[in-house]
Amino acid sequence: MPVYSMTGYASAQHSTANSATEGEPKSIPAGQLGLEIRSVNSRFLDLSFKLPEDLRQFEPVLRDLLVSRLKRGKVEIRASIELASSTGVPDPTPKLLQRLNAVQDNVKAWLPQAAALSVADVLRLCATEHLGARDWSAEVLPLAEKTLKELLNARQREGARLATMLLGHIAQLRLLVQQAGPLVPQLVAQQRTRFMERWQEAMALTDGSTLPEAAQDRALTEATAFAIRIDVAEEITRVNSHLDEIERLIKKGGEIGKRLDFLIQELHREANTMGSKSAALELTHISVDMKVLIEQMREQVQNIE
Repeated sequence: MPVYSMTGYASAQHSTANSATEGEPKSIPAGQLGLEIRSVNSRFLDLSFKLPEDLRQFEPVLRDLLVSRLKRGKVEIRASIELASSTGVPDPTPKLLQRLNAVQDNVKAWLPQAAALSVADVLRLCATEHLGARDWSAEVLPLAEKTLKELLNARQREGARLATMLLGHIAQLRLLVQQAGPLVPQLVAQQRTRFMERWQEAMALTDGSTLPEAAQDRALTEATAFAIRIDVAEEITRVNSHLDEIERLIKKGGEIGKRLDFLIQELHREANTMGSKSAALELTHISVDMKVLIEQMREQVQNIE
């Protein structure tokens, strides 16, 4: 299955022809139905609709369609109805003119200072009336399915890009882990030598009250405690395990965003522990580089569905 991003955008339009019989005036002018869907990342699926009044009735159908195909993301659906530019000036019907005149008289009875309707106002209201008279049920759902398909394609392309970036970061983290592995035995050997040198210096200065065997045992005990304190073998093992699981999920695809987010948190915890156990500048640099890569992965994972 592909990896889907929660970020995407798609839009589509559908033009409608004039609705009138031959020889009669054009009662419903040609128009254009537009629909656009945009989405960004979110913990859950959050839908918002911005529909004109003539399309408000289709919100439940559109909601069901989106819920069936999307799992996460803040999604905004916006629709519009516009007259086609080539339709010319619509012809007001006598019935509409009579209703507008009655409404104007009623308004002026209460608000004598209100401005009278202009010709432009009448034509605009006429266009709105004509478009509102059209039944959009045959156009809305197919257009929504087309737009949603384009949105999914856009989210899939963005998801593929994120997956490639994540796999690249995983490869870099593996290299850093390989560099960290040999450092710990070297540090332990160096510290053991340092303890023994101190023991020999102490024995040279002693007055004989301390037994050589006891002093040597103390030095070896300190060296052992140091080795345990700086040992990051378990952290390295867990980091490799988390990287294996992240890589497996990315190649599997599907709804993996929440699981990836949890694994990224675990990776960051292990990198912090490695840094706190660091007894050498090289290991500190490796821990810092790991945390930088993990933080970049966190930002990318937050956009995955």
